[in-house]
Amino acid sequence: MTLTPMIGFGQVRHKRLKPAGNAFAYPTYFLMLPMRAMQLQGSGGLAHNRRGLLSFFDKDHGDGRNNAVSWIDELLLREGVEDAKGEIWLHTYPRVFGYTFKPVSFWYCHTTEGQLRAIVVEVNNTFGERHCYLLDEPRYGQELTADKVFHVSPFCTLEGGYRFRFMRSAHDGVEKTVARIDYDDSAGPLLETSVSGTLEPLTPASMRKALWRYPAMTFGLIARIHWQAFRLWRKHVPFIRKPQPPEIFVTR
Repeated sequence: MTLTPMIGFGQVRHKRLKPAGNAFAYPTYFLMLPMRAMQLQGSGGLAHNRRGLLSFFDKDHGDGRNNAVSWIDELLLREGVEDAKGEIWLHTYPRVFGYTFKPVSFWYCHTTEGQLRAIVVEVNNTFGERHCYLLDEPRYGQELTADKVFHVSPFCTLEGGYRFRFMRSAHDGVEKTVARIDYDDSAGPLLETSVSGTLEPLTPASMRKALWRYPAMTFGLIARIHWQAFRLWRKHVPFIRKPQPPEIFVTR
């Protein structure tokens, strides 16, 4: 895998199984950024910590500082992960025309030998709150689990937990990535979600393609969240009042 910034074109899928079925799939694009390499060799034409049609700001992640790599390194060290000194790939959404909402971002943290050491799943809700799930010693293709402690949807409780599965592959020069998150409540499977895409180098041409195909992606994302919430309300899915956020920022 090359250590150059990438952009992925693919799909977001979401399927609710109960108490009323609801499913959708939307085209999307996202960034896949080698965060340590970007500190040394730049961002491949992507506006980094400055305004642009497509841009990436470190302060949109973690504790809001202007160096997200130092934040993720400190988080890992606090959690006892001391050997993730290799590349950190960040799968996230860009700012589009200066505006962003990042429901979930994935930090793939590697050792200096290139082995996947940890994955940090950084979740934001529409109330401006943020929480991280740390998956220790993961493997691509392996099912990973975490208890749910952070409120995301007003149509889901805090019961149960998540099942994660991640894939990144390269064949015949084509790189693909898949991140799947399924949610089980106390009675079993409730949600099946995934984001997947084919990666290509982040260049002026690929950024123009993203803007041409999806000029209002971020605004569309917010609109779709509210539209799907309206559909669930119409189907009489119970509305859950927002609880207090967890006191601990990282869930293992």
